[in-house]
Formats: sequence, C-alpha cells, structure tokens
Amino acid sequence: MRLIYVLFDSLNRHVLGAYGGQVVPTPNFDRLAARCATFETHYVGSLPCMPARRDLMTGRLNFLHRAWGPLEPFDNAFPEILRSERGTYSHLITDHYHYFEDGGVGFHGRYSSWEFFRGQEKDKWKGVVDLPIERMRGTYHASQFDGRTDPNANMPYYVSREAMGEEEAGYPIALCTASALEFLDRNAQADNWLLHLECFDPHEPFFAARRFREGLPTNYRGPVLDWPRYGRADYRPDEEAELRANYLALVAMCDEYLGRVLDWMDGNAAWDDTALIVSTDHGLLLGEHEYWGKNRPPFYEEVARIPLFVHHPAIPAAGARRRALTQTMDLMPTILEIFGAAVPPEVQGRSLLPVLRNDTPVRGAALFGQFGGAVNVTDGRYAYMRYPEGVEAETQLHHYTLMPLHMRTFFEPKEIAGAELVGPFGFTKGMPVLKLPLVPDAAANMLHRYPLLEARTALYDLSTDPGQLHPIADQPVETRLTGLLRDGMAGHEAPAEAYRRLGLPEPRPAGAGPHGGGDR
Repeated sequence: MRLIYVLFDSLNRHVLGAYGGQVVPTPNFDRLAARCATFETHYVGSLPCMPARRDLMTGRLNFLHRAWGPLEPFDNAFPEILRSERGTYSHLITDHYHYFEDGGVGFHGRYSSWEFFRGQEKDKWKGVVDLPIERMRGTYHASQFDGRTDPNANMPYYVSREAMGEEEAGYPIALCTASALEFLDRNAQADNWLLHLECFDPHEPFFAARRFREGLPTNYRGPVLDWPRYGRADYRPDEEAELRANYLALVAMCDEYLGRVLDWMDGNAAWDDTALIVSTDHGLLLGEHEYWGKNRPPFYEEVARIPLFVHHPAIPAAGARRRALTQTMDLMPTILEIFGAAVPPEVQGRSLLPVLRNDTPVRGAALFGQFGGAVNVTDGRYAYMRYPEGVEAETQLHHYTLMPLHMRTFFEPKEIAGAELVGPFGFTKGMPVLKLPLVPDAAANMLHRYPLLEARTALYDLSTDPGQLHPIADQPVETRLTGLLRDGMAGHEAPAEAYRRLGLPEPRPAGAGPHGGGDR
C-alpha cells in the first residue's frame, strides 16, 4: 500500500466547489471530489495548528489537558507505529514552520525523512540587521504593520516576502509540491510508503502569486492588506473585500498545485494502488459573525466543519458523498488500518473505512475546542458551545505535560513554580505528568483568554440554521448534548477541574461503570 496525505492549513470548505462554493473556481478540488469520497460532516478536534496536528498524529484530543505544545514522550505517533509494525517508510514535506518552533518539538522527527521549505508567516528565515522600518510602514496596511522585533512580531514576514522571488522558484507551496513530485517519481515503483505533503497555505498572510489575483478585482486602493486582525475588526467594506480576494487568490493557488499531484496520480495509474487523503486542520472566519480569524471567536461552522476527501484503491467510492459524523482524530486509526497496523488502545479516534465503504456511522458525537475556551460538541445536527462563566475561569486551568513549552517560548519560572507530579493518566504509558497551574500574567497566556472574550454558551440547530445566526433554547436537546459532551470528556480522561469550570458534575470514579462513549 502507498498513501499520499495532503494537508492544507486554514482551508475553508465553503469556498470549494465540491462543497457548494461559487466565489472562486476550484477545478482541481472538483477533480478530487470526482475521484474520492467527499465527507460532508467532518469536524476539527483540538485547535489551532499544532494541537490539531497532535490529534492527527495520535488519534486523541489534547486540548483538555494542555495548550499548544509538543508531542509528549508517551504519545503514540502513527509514522512510528507504521515503521515499527509494518516497515512503512514515511516522508514529510512541509513549509509549516510551527513544526520547527519550541512548541512543535517532536513531530517531524517521527517520520523516516523530512524536508522543510522556509519563509511562511513569522518564520525567522532571512537575517537582516538594519530593517527598513519606515519603508515597510508605508508598504503594509496599518492594521497589520508591526515594527516590533519580539518573538511574536510580524517582521519576519515582511523580510521573507521580499526574499521569495518568482513563483516557481521561491513560493513555498511551489517548492513543496515540486519536492513531492520528485519523491513520487523517485519512488513510483516502490511499495509500503506514506508521503505527507503539508502546505501552510491558505493560512494568513494571504500572499499568492499575482496571476491568481488578477481575476478578483476590488475597489481597494491602499497599502498591502493580506493579514487580518483576529477578533472583531472594524474594516471598511473595500478593506474586507481586499482581504477576502487575497484569501480566494491563495485558495486558487492551492487548487492549481493540488492539480499537479492529481496529474501525477493520473499519469502513473496510481489510483489503482495508492490511497489519497486531502484535508485541513481548521477553517477561518472572513468577516462572518463580524469576526476574523480563528482563535478569538467562537468556533462556528466556518472554523469547525472542515473538508475531507478520501480515496482507497480497494474501496470504490469515486464521487460519493459521505454524511456520517467524523473528525480529525479519526484519520490516525484510518491510516493505520490502511496499512494493516494495530491501533493502540488509548486511541479515541475511529477508522473511517466503514464510512468510506457505505457511510456506516462510527461516532455519535464530536468534541472540539481550544485550551481555555469553550468545550464544544456536535452530533451532526446540533452544535453546542459550552462556556465557563467569565474570564476568571482561567484560574481553574492546568497544563498536564512533560514538555512545558509554549508556541515560541519556554514556560516562565513562575509557571513552573507551582508544579505538582500527578497521574499517570490511562494514556501516558505509566508516566506521571507535571500539573502546572495557568499563571494569568504569564506572557504566553493571553492566547488562552481569547476564546472567552464576548462569548456565551449557545445551542444551534444546523439543519434549520446552517449559518448559526440564531441560537435556540431547547432544554431537552441541550440536556442531551451536555451528556454527550460530558461523556466525551470522560472518554478522554479530562481532569476534574475541567468539569467544574463548565459547571458539570464530575464523572463516576474508575470502575464505577462505563463513561467514555460520548465521542465514539
């Protein structure tokens, strides 16, 4: 068996023709849908970027136990399982620079080999000592200009953008795709391999080659505007149009480079012996609900419900639509089953092959969220966002980890000072873990406050209100969804304080009966 797994970042399902999008042509995603099963009800799990990838790699949710961070020593990662059990060769090609920051430790090293192409977003790539601050200030829109040089500043993007050069030779997505095609040509006659092609696009900043923007005119006239502010942004209508056009141009660019992979599949008759999975980690709000971005707003459908396309050469499903509820963590056991490897007992994901065959449901609910925010659940029809009452709920948060690293920094001494050694959990292979209280004034912790701003518990009926414009009051439905949410938390061994901060009763002690079926 061979598998190509293509992951785009921040790819909105509603702009793809395969999901009814009409604002920009996506002919290669249309080609993909004609060859694959298109999953209609596929959801995220842990958010944002690296938490989503940990779900993908381990088959478990992680946002209930810690924020953005590395793989843990006790995590079972699918590339290692495939190598040890089946001798499968895995190769990662990516321009996703978060893998190479402090909070991405441990991911890329699980693959047999890997390649990294530089220059996306805040990747610290080119060394420029005397930055042309004033020229850059005039080049970029005031809402996105950032003249600071601290670890979270935007300056690396401005430098990288000028260094990229022409599309084919400089844009990371072009370099990633060319490298993927080189791998495929080199190994066209080999068997038992997995190629993971991961493209940071269409994540912001929305910087596409000029030819993709030419068919998307706007009335905007001003400095470069391709990086939205997260949260409620007060853009003018022409500014909103410019941001959306830049995003759509980047989606069109992703579509073309996806087409080159599909051309290889066609030209090598690979549909007969090679599986293909194409998805994303999460969507993005582009002004819907008056929000932009993904971390600060509630996780509406534009963020939480994501595209998924699956082809298996032994399961005829070309052009089929699959409506059973699925989510990101289900991909790990799916990949293991494709290669005939055993699924570790702590995995909470479910293989999607029964869904692929005949739309057989594999779970009754999907739990999703971000550390510190709401815990959300859907059964495919209803979506329920359960928030704690007030930002003070952060005092009930703890990180459970053996890898105390934030996105781009170490934990501060004051974050370690209150550490306890607790556990083990059932999924930590007998290892106790550090329990670290969230320190509200630590520099990295503003990220955990974002999901609590301006948000309240809400229930939506997606069958009558797919845009989630009108929350409903239906106590029997809310009670049932609350039960699914609580059962899902129990199945993932959520810590006791996670229930208290949501105003939920704690589950029965271990041995008192089953408690983990809610997200199955």
